[in-house]
Amino acid sequence: MRENFRCKTGLKTFLFFVFVFSVFTFPKKLIAASEESVISSGHSNDDIKRGKRFFMGLLPFDRKYESCVSCHNIKQADTLNWNPSAFEIAIKYAEKDFASFQTAVLQPSGVKMSDSHQNFNIAGEDLKTVKAYLDNMAREGSHPIKPSYFNLILFLFLGLILTWALLDLIFFSKVKLKIIPLVIFLGAFGWQVKMIATDAMRLGRQENYAPDQPVKFSHKIHVAENGIDCKYCHTTVEHGKSAGIPATNLCMNCHVIIREGTNSGKFEIAKIVDAVEKGKPIEWIRIHNLPEHVFFSHAVHVGSGKLDCTQCHGQVQEMDIMKQHSDLSMGWCINCHRETQVDFVENPYYEHFIKLHEDLKAGVIDSITAENIGANDCSRCHY
Repeated sequence: MRENFRCKTGLKTFLFFVFVFSVFTFPKKLIAASEESVISSGHSNDDIKRGKRFFMGLLPFDRKYESCVSCHNIKQADTLNWNPSAFEIAIKYAEKDFASFQTAVLQPSGVKMSDSHQNFNIAGEDLKTVKAYLDNMAREGSHPIKPSYFNLILFLFLGLILTWALLDLIFFSKVKLKIIPLVIFLGAFGWQVKMIATDAMRLGRQENYAPDQPVKFSHKIHVAENGIDCKYCHTTVEHGKSAGIPATNLCMNCHVIIREGTNSGKFEIAKIVDAVEKGKPIEWIRIHNLPEHVFFSHAVHVGSGKLDCTQCHGQVQEMDIMKQHSDLSMGWCINCHRETQVDFVENPYYEHFIKLHEDLKAGVIDSITAENIGANDCSRCHY
Protein backbone atom coordinates (compact mmCIF):
# COMPACT_ATOMS: atom_id res chain seq x y z
CA MET A 1 0.00 0.00 0.00
CA ARG A 2 2.73 2.42 0.97
CA GLU A 3 4.65 1.62 -2.22
CA ASN A 4 1.52 2.25 -4.34
CA PHE A 5 0.87 5.46 -2.46
CA ARG A 6 4.45 6.59 -2.97
CA CYS A 7 4.26 5.66 -6.64
CA LYS A 8 1.05 7.61 -7.14
CA THR A 9 2.42 10.55 -5.17
CA GLY A 10 5.60 10.51 -7.22
CA LEU A 11 3.60 10.33 -10.46
CA LYS A 12 1.40 13.26 -9.38
CA THR A 13 4.46 15.28 -8.41
CA PHE A 14 6.07 14.53 -11.78
CA LEU A 15 2.90 15.52 -13.67
CA PHE A 16 2.63 18.70 -11.60
CA PHE A 17 6.16 19.76 -12.53
CA VAL A 18 5.47 18.91 -16.19
CA PHE A 19 2.35 21.10 -16.06
CA VAL A 20 4.19 24.01 -14.41
CA PHE A 21 7.03 23.70 -16.92
CA SER A 22 4.57 23.70 -19.84
CA VAL A 23 2.67 26.73 -18.50
CA PHE A 24 5.78 28.86 -18.01
CA THR A 25 7.84 27.64 -20.96
CA PHE A 26 5.76 26.80 -24.02
CA PRO A 27 3.79 30.07 -24.20
CA LYS A 28 7.04 32.02 -23.94
CA LYS A 29 8.49 30.04 -26.79
CA LEU A 30 5.41 30.62 -28.89
CA ILE A 31 5.43 34.35 -28.08
CA ALA A 32 9.15 34.56 -28.81
CA ALA A 33 8.65 32.72 -32.10
CA SER A 34 5.85 35.06 -33.10
CA GLU A 35 7.96 38.09 -32.17
CA GLU A 36 10.85 36.77 -34.25
CA SER A 37 8.73 36.02 -37.29
CA VAL A 38 7.08 39.44 -37.62
CA ILE A 39 8.52 42.90 -37.00
CA SER A 40 6.76 46.21 -36.69
CA SER A 41 7.31 47.17 -40.32
CA GLY A 42 5.29 44.19 -41.47
CA HIS A 43 8.14 42.16 -42.96
CA SER A 44 8.74 38.62 -41.80
CA ASN A 45 12.05 37.56 -40.34
CA ASP A 46 12.44 35.17 -43.26
CA ASP A 47 12.14 38.08 -45.71
CA ILE A 48 14.85 39.98 -43.83
CA LYS A 49 17.19 37.00 -43.84
CA ARG A 50 16.52 36.35 -47.52
CA GLY A 51 17.13 40.03 -48.32
CA LYS A 52 20.44 39.88 -46.44
CA ARG A 53 21.50 36.88 -48.54
CA PHE A 54 20.73 38.79 -51.73
CA PHE A 55 22.63 41.81 -50.43
CA MET A 56 25.65 39.68 -49.51
CA GLY A 57 25.61 37.94 -52.91
CA LEU A 58 24.69 34.50 -51.58
CA LEU A 59 21.55 34.53 -53.71
CA PRO A 60 20.73 33.85 -56.49
CA PHE A 61 23.07 30.93 -57.06
CA ASP A 62 23.46 31.75 -60.76
CA ARG A 63 24.24 35.45 -60.10
CA LYS A 64 26.10 37.14 -62.97
CA TYR A 65 26.41 40.61 -61.46
CA GLU A 66 28.31 42.13 -58.54
CA SER A 67 26.86 41.67 -55.07
CA CYS A 68 25.53 44.73 -53.25
CA VAL A 69 28.07 44.40 -50.44
CA SER A 70 30.99 44.54 -52.90
CA CYS A 71 30.21 48.27 -53.38
CA HIS A 72 28.09 49.23 -50.35
CA ASN A 73 30.12 48.21 -47.31
CA ILE A 74 28.50 47.16 -44.06
CA LYS A 75 31.53 47.74 -41.82
CA GLN A 76 33.96 50.67 -41.60
CA ALA A 77 36.84 50.48 -44.09
CA ASP A 78 40.26 52.13 -43.99
CA THR A 79 40.00 53.22 -47.63
CA LEU A 80 37.50 55.66 -49.08
CA ASN A 81 34.57 53.87 -50.69
CA TRP A 82 32.71 56.50 -52.69
CA ASN A 83 29.60 54.36 -52.83
CA PRO A 84 27.13 54.98 -49.98
CA SER A 85 27.29 52.42 -47.20
CA ALA A 86 24.45 49.99 -46.60
CA PHE A 87 23.39 51.91 -43.49
CA GLU A 88 23.29 55.24 -45.38
CA ILE A 89 21.05 53.70 -48.04
CA ALA A 90 18.89 52.16 -45.32
CA ILE A 91 18.40 55.53 -43.58
CA LYS A 92 17.64 57.38 -46.83
CA TYR A 93 15.01 54.93 -48.09
CA ALA A 94 13.54 53.76 -44.78
CA GLU A 95 10.53 56.07 -45.09
CA LYS A 96 10.24 55.88 -48.87
CA ASP A 97 8.12 53.44 -50.84
CA PHE A 98 9.46 50.47 -52.75
CA ALA A 99 9.01 52.17 -56.13
CA SER A 100 11.50 54.92 -55.16
CA PHE A 101 13.97 52.34 -53.90
CA GLN A 102 13.60 50.23 -57.05
CA THR A 103 14.20 53.25 -59.29
CA ALA A 104 17.34 54.18 -57.35
CA VAL A 105 18.68 50.63 -57.69
CA LEU A 106 17.89 50.09 -61.35
CA GLN A 107 18.59 53.66 -62.49
CA PRO A 108 21.24 55.09 -60.11
CA SER A 109 22.70 58.58 -60.47
CA GLY A 110 26.33 59.07 -61.40
CA VAL A 111 28.34 57.59 -64.26
CA LYS A 112 30.28 55.06 -62.17
CA MET A 113 27.20 53.88 -60.31
CA SER A 114 25.27 53.47 -63.54
CA ASP A 115 28.10 51.36 -64.94
CA SER A 116 28.22 49.14 -61.87
CA HIS A 117 24.44 48.56 -62.02
CA GLN A 118 24.36 48.05 -65.78
CA ASN A 119 23.92 44.27 -65.64
CA PHE A 120 22.08 44.27 -62.35
CA ASN A 121 19.10 41.96 -62.80
CA ILE A 122 16.98 41.07 -59.79
CA ALA A 123 13.30 40.17 -59.59
CA GLY A 124 10.97 42.68 -57.95
CA GLU A 125 9.93 40.28 -55.17
CA ASP A 126 13.56 39.57 -54.34
CA LEU A 127 14.39 43.29 -54.35
CA LYS A 128 11.55 43.81 -51.86
CA THR A 129 13.32 41.46 -49.44
CA VAL A 130 16.51 43.53 -49.86
CA LYS A 131 14.56 46.64 -48.86
CA ALA A 132 13.12 44.72 -45.92
CA TYR A 133 16.67 43.91 -44.81
CA LEU A 134 17.72 47.56 -45.15
CA ASP A 135 14.56 48.82 -43.40
CA ASN A 136 15.37 46.54 -40.50
CA MET A 137 18.97 47.83 -40.48
CA ALA A 138 17.69 51.41 -40.31
CA ARG A 139 15.44 50.47 -37.38
CA GLU A 140 18.07 48.54 -35.41
CA GLY A 141 21.12 50.59 -36.40
CA SER A 142 24.44 49.45 -37.78
CA HIS A 143 26.43 46.99 -35.71
CA PRO A 144 29.73 48.53 -34.48
CA ILE A 145 33.00 46.67 -34.88
CA LYS A 146 33.64 44.56 -31.80
CA PRO A 147 36.80 45.46 -29.86
CA SER A 148 39.74 43.07 -29.85
CA TYR A 149 40.67 41.46 -26.54
CA PHE A 150 43.94 39.96 -27.80
CA ASN A 151 46.19 42.20 -25.67
CA LEU A 152 44.14 41.53 -22.53
CA ILE A 153 44.23 37.76 -23.10
CA LEU A 154 47.97 37.91 -23.80
CA PHE A 155 48.56 39.96 -20.63
CA LEU A 156 46.63 37.45 -18.49
CA PHE A 157 48.42 34.52 -20.14
CA LEU A 158 51.78 36.10 -19.37
CA GLY A 159 50.57 36.58 -15.80
CA LEU A 160 49.83 32.86 -15.51
CA ILE A 161 53.27 31.94 -16.88
CA LEU A 162 54.89 34.45 -14.54
CA THR A 163 53.02 33.06 -11.54
CA TRP A 164 53.95 29.47 -12.41
CA ALA A 165 57.63 30.37 -12.80
CA LEU A 166 57.63 32.25 -9.48
CA LEU A 167 55.91 29.42 -7.61
CA ASP A 168 58.29 26.86 -9.06
CA LEU A 169 61.28 28.93 -8.01
CA ILE A 170 60.04 29.37 -4.43
CA PHE A 171 57.95 26.28 -3.59
CA PHE A 172 57.64 23.46 -6.13
CA SER A 173 61.14 23.10 -7.62
CA LYS A 174 59.80 20.80 -10.35
CA VAL A 175 62.32 22.11 -12.90
CA LYS A 176 65.81 21.03 -11.97
CA LEU A 177 67.58 23.84 -13.78
CA LYS A 178 66.60 27.01 -11.88
CA ILE A 179 67.75 29.14 -14.77
CA ILE A 180 64.76 28.00 -16.89
CA PRO A 181 61.90 29.32 -14.66
CA LEU A 182 64.04 32.39 -13.89
CA VAL A 183 64.38 33.23 -17.60
CA ILE A 184 60.65 32.56 -18.13
CA PHE A 185 59.79 34.80 -15.17
CA LEU A 186 61.99 37.67 -16.37
CA GLY A 187 60.75 37.32 -19.95
CA ALA A 188 57.04 37.32 -19.01
CA PHE A 189 57.50 40.13 -16.50
CA GLY A 190 59.47 42.25 -18.98
CA TRP A 191 56.86 41.72 -21.68
CA GLN A 192 54.07 42.78 -19.30
CA VAL A 193 56.01 45.91 -18.32
CA LYS A 194 56.51 46.74 -22.01
CA MET A 195 52.76 46.33 -22.69
CA ILE A 196 51.84 48.55 -19.73
CA ALA A 197 54.37 51.24 -20.71
CA THR A 198 53.26 51.22 -24.37
CA ASP A 199 49.56 51.52 -23.53
CA ALA A 200 50.28 54.19 -20.89
CA MET A 201 52.17 56.31 -23.44
CA ARG A 202 49.36 55.86 -25.97
CA LEU A 203 46.76 57.04 -23.48
CA GLY A 204 44.96 60.05 -24.91
CA ARG A 205 46.83 59.90 -28.23
CA GLN A 206 45.08 59.31 -31.53
CA GLU A 207 47.77 58.98 -34.19
CA ASN A 208 46.25 57.73 -37.49
CA TYR A 209 42.74 58.34 -36.10
CA ALA A 210 40.41 58.51 -39.11
CA PRO A 211 36.72 58.33 -38.16
CA ASP A 212 33.87 57.95 -40.62
CA GLN A 213 32.52 61.41 -41.39
CA PRO A 214 28.84 62.17 -42.14
CA VAL A 215 29.86 63.27 -45.66
CA LYS A 216 32.61 61.59 -47.68
CA PHE A 217 34.87 64.59 -48.13
CA SER A 218 38.20 64.15 -49.92
CA HIS A 219 40.96 66.70 -49.32
CA LYS A 220 42.80 65.15 -52.27
CA ILE A 221 40.02 66.15 -54.67
CA HIS A 222 39.38 69.60 -53.19
CA VAL A 223 42.99 70.65 -52.51
CA ALA A 224 45.17 68.79 -55.02
CA GLU A 225 42.81 68.40 -57.98
CA ASN A 226 40.72 71.58 -57.64
CA GLY A 227 43.40 73.79 -56.08
CA ILE A 228 41.32 75.10 -53.18
CA ASP A 229 43.49 76.83 -50.55
CA CYS A 230 43.20 75.53 -46.97
CA LYS A 231 42.41 79.02 -45.70
CA TYR A 232 39.37 79.32 -47.98
CA CYS A 233 37.54 76.68 -45.94
CA HIS A 234 39.35 77.02 -42.59
CA THR A 235 38.75 80.74 -42.33
CA THR A 236 39.89 81.30 -38.72
CA VAL A 237 43.24 79.49 -38.94
CA GLU A 238 45.33 82.70 -39.03
CA HIS A 239 43.62 84.63 -36.25
CA GLY A 240 41.76 82.09 -34.11
CA LYS A 241 42.60 79.37 -31.62
CA SER A 242 40.91 76.81 -33.85
CA ALA A 243 41.22 76.46 -37.61
CA GLY A 244 37.43 76.26 -37.78
CA ILE A 245 35.12 73.78 -39.46
CA PRO A 246 33.59 75.16 -42.67
CA ALA A 247 29.94 76.15 -42.44
CA THR A 248 27.58 74.34 -44.79
CA ASN A 249 26.80 77.63 -46.55
CA LEU A 250 30.48 77.91 -47.45
CA CYS A 251 30.29 74.53 -49.17
CA MET A 252 27.34 75.82 -51.17
CA ASN A 253 29.50 78.55 -52.72
CA CYS A 254 30.65 75.81 -55.09
CA HIS A 255 27.96 73.16 -54.72
CA VAL A 256 25.11 75.47 -55.57
CA ILE A 257 26.25 74.67 -59.12
CA ILE A 258 28.16 71.39 -58.67
CA ARG A 259 25.50 68.87 -57.69
CA GLU A 260 27.14 65.65 -58.89
CA GLY A 261 30.59 64.38 -58.02
CA THR A 262 32.75 62.42 -60.43
CA ASN A 263 33.19 59.59 -57.92
CA SER A 264 30.29 59.95 -55.50
CA GLY A 265 27.48 60.84 -57.87
CA LYS A 266 24.74 62.92 -56.28
CA PHE A 267 24.46 60.99 -53.01
CA GLU A 268 27.13 62.77 -50.92
CA ILE A 269 26.55 66.30 -52.28
CA ALA A 270 22.81 65.81 -51.70
CA LYS A 271 23.59 65.57 -47.96
CA ILE A 272 25.00 69.11 -48.04
CA VAL A 273 22.07 70.46 -50.05
CA ASP A 274 19.60 68.75 -47.74
CA ALA A 275 21.35 70.18 -44.64
CA VAL A 276 21.15 73.72 -46.06
CA GLU A 277 17.49 73.38 -47.02
CA LYS A 278 16.58 72.03 -43.57
CA GLY A 279 18.79 74.54 -41.75
CA LYS A 280 20.54 71.73 -39.91
CA PRO A 281 24.36 71.79 -39.69
CA ILE A 282 26.41 68.76 -40.66
CA GLU A 283 27.90 67.18 -37.54
CA TRP A 284 31.52 66.64 -38.56
CA ILE A 285 33.62 64.50 -36.23
CA ARG A 286 36.66 66.28 -34.81
CA ILE A 287 39.87 64.41 -35.62
CA HIS A 288 42.64 66.33 -33.81
CA ASN A 289 41.98 66.46 -30.07
CA LEU A 290 44.29 67.76 -27.36
CA PRO A 291 43.87 67.23 -23.58
CA GLU A 292 41.86 69.92 -21.81
CA HIS A 293 44.89 71.10 -19.83
CA VAL A 294 46.80 71.99 -23.04
CA PHE A 295 46.54 75.36 -24.77
CA PHE A 296 47.19 75.51 -28.49
CA SER A 297 46.53 78.37 -30.90
CA HIS A 298 46.49 78.15 -34.68
CA ALA A 299 46.86 81.94 -34.78
CA VAL A 300 50.30 81.74 -33.14
CA HIS A 301 51.57 78.89 -35.31
CA VAL A 302 50.02 79.76 -38.69
CA GLY A 303 49.24 83.47 -38.45
CA SER A 304 52.37 84.59 -36.59
CA GLY A 305 54.78 81.66 -37.01
CA LYS A 306 53.93 81.24 -40.72
CA LEU A 307 53.93 77.44 -40.46
CA ASP A 308 52.56 75.41 -43.32
CA CYS A 309 49.58 73.18 -42.54
CA THR A 310 51.43 70.05 -43.72
CA GLN A 311 54.06 70.43 -41.00
CA CYS A 312 51.57 69.24 -38.37
CA HIS A 313 48.83 67.62 -40.44
CA GLY A 314 50.94 65.80 -43.00
CA GLN A 315 50.33 65.68 -46.74
CA VAL A 316 46.66 66.58 -46.50
CA GLN A 317 46.47 67.15 -50.26
CA GLU A 318 47.08 63.42 -50.75
CA MET A 319 44.42 62.23 -48.28
CA ASP A 320 41.05 60.95 -49.41
CA ILE A 321 40.29 60.08 -45.80
CA MET A 322 41.55 62.73 -43.38
CA LYS A 323 43.53 61.24 -40.50
CA GLN A 324 45.67 62.46 -37.63
CA HIS A 325 49.20 62.47 -39.02
CA SER A 326 51.22 63.14 -35.83
CA ASP A 327 50.72 61.84 -32.31
CA LEU A 328 50.53 65.44 -30.94
CA SER A 329 52.39 64.37 -27.80
CA MET A 330 54.30 66.84 -25.62
CA GLY A 331 57.61 65.35 -26.76
CA TRP A 332 56.63 65.85 -30.39
CA CYS A 333 55.79 69.52 -29.73
CA ILE A 334 59.01 70.16 -27.79
CA ASN A 335 61.17 68.58 -30.50
CA CYS A 336 59.40 70.66 -33.13
CA HIS A 337 60.09 73.83 -31.13
CA ARG A 338 63.77 72.89 -30.91
CA GLU A 339 64.17 72.11 -34.61
CA THR A 340 61.84 74.53 -36.40
CA GLN A 341 63.38 77.78 -37.55
CA VAL A 342 61.10 80.78 -37.12
CA ASP A 343 60.35 83.29 -39.89
CA PHE A 344 61.89 85.93 -37.66
CA VAL A 345 63.57 88.85 -39.44
CA GLU A 346 60.75 90.60 -41.29
CA ASN A 347 57.95 89.31 -39.09
CA PRO A 348 56.30 92.15 -37.09
CA TYR A 349 55.11 89.65 -34.45
CA TYR A 350 58.74 89.27 -33.23
CA GLU A 351 59.80 92.96 -33.29
CA HIS A 352 60.12 93.17 -29.49
CA PHE A 353 62.90 90.51 -29.41
CA ILE A 354 65.51 93.26 -29.79
CA LYS A 355 68.49 91.28 -28.41
CA LEU A 356 67.88 88.37 -30.81
CA HIS A 357 67.59 90.76 -33.77
CA GLU A 358 70.92 92.36 -32.78
CA ASP A 359 72.61 88.95 -32.45
CA LEU A 360 71.33 87.97 -35.89
CA LYS A 361 72.69 91.14 -37.50
CA ALA A 362 76.04 90.75 -35.72
CA GLY A 363 76.35 87.14 -36.86
CA VAL A 364 76.42 85.77 -33.29
CA ILE A 365 73.59 83.42 -34.29
CA ASP A 366 72.46 82.45 -37.76
CA SER A 367 68.85 81.38 -37.06
CA ILE A 368 66.10 81.47 -34.45
CA THR A 369 64.12 78.45 -33.36
CA ALA A 370 60.83 78.44 -31.49
CA GLU A 371 62.69 77.33 -28.37
CA ASN A 372 64.81 80.51 -28.45
CA ILE A 373 61.71 82.69 -28.09
CA GLY A 374 60.29 80.74 -25.15
CA ALA A 375 58.06 78.22 -26.91
CA ASN A 376 59.16 75.46 -24.52
CA ASP A 377 58.33 77.39 -21.35
CA CYS A 378 55.81 75.30 -19.42
CA SER A 379 53.44 78.24 -18.89
CA ARG A 380 53.03 78.75 -22.64
CA CYS A 381 50.90 75.62 -22.99
CA HIS A 382 50.00 74.81 -19.36
CA TYR A 383 48.72 77.79 -17.40
